[in-house]
Amino acid sequence: MFVYVNGQIVSKEQAVISAFDHGFMYGLGLFETFRVDDGHPFLLDDHFRRLQAGLKTLGISWSMGREEILRVIQQLLKANNLQSAYVRWNVSAGRQDLGLYTGEYEEPTVIVYMKPLPTTQAACKKANVLTIKRNTPEGSIRLKSHHYLNNVLAKREIGDDSNVEGIFLTEAGFIAEGVVSNLFWVKDQVVYTPAVETGILDGITRQFILALLEESGIAYEVGFYRPDDVLNADEAFITNSIQEIVTLSSFNGKLFQEEAMLAKWLKQQFHAYRKQLWSKLELKGGTRWNV
Repeated sequence: MFVYVNGQIVSKEQAVISAFDHGFMYGLGLFETFRVDDGHPFLLDDHFRRLQAGLKTLGISWSMGREEILRVIQQLLKANNLQSAYVRWNVSAGRQDLGLYTGEYEEPTVIVYMKPLPTTQAACKKANVLTIKRNTPEGSIRLKSHHYLNNVLAKREIGDDSNVEGIFLTEAGFIAEGVVSNLFWVKDQVVYTPAVETGILDGITRQFILALLEESGIAYEVGFYRPDDVLNADEAFITNSIQEIVTLSSFNGKLFQEEAMLAKWLKQQFHAYRKQLWSKLELKGGTRWNV
């Protein structure tokens, strides 16, 4: 595997950071994970809009124009002999002295990882409610940050079975999100998903699905829901930027119908759009992100 580190393409053995990087020391860093399909980075603008907003919140000064971003992606594709790929774009605070720093981080560490997309993917998964609760965001909203201990502990709870996703509840008992996914379900032709105010990550795929539903005139609601709401659903599915749409065959042991019609339709939309769209805004004729 070849990796991008601060302007250089290096082997994974050469990819190192400073022991004084505050992303390592204090978890001060963000990342985006997205797909590249036949050279096209799906929803790239949305990912980098979120990344840059989060970095501003953390006081990390970093920006890169789209042309340079695409150049880095193309260099890594070539170095790793790939046409399609899983990409993780990581920006950490960079090096500072020992101790909490209150100034602006002017020299962040930028690392871009790349690996092949999964060659196989389960047509459906089981979902089980976790005993470990979703921690509350450390700021006003949940950022896609290096602070991942809650997810790691949850993954250990469900184990290594890739066909099972763990579902977090909040401390108040509301449905939150999966270990690495957002959750949707359908009841009587209305789509439901937990509100961002439950403390979930507002996933880019989640945002895109809500935009698709809006554009297509499909009724949906976001709010605070209990596990029984999912247990009574007609169908359910989970989403993230790599797997996109994964139908749930069961939730806490309750089986769903085999023919998940909305999930099937959404998969068709992703197949049609994943090699051309830069942003969900294009669904409404909006403008593309620019820097």
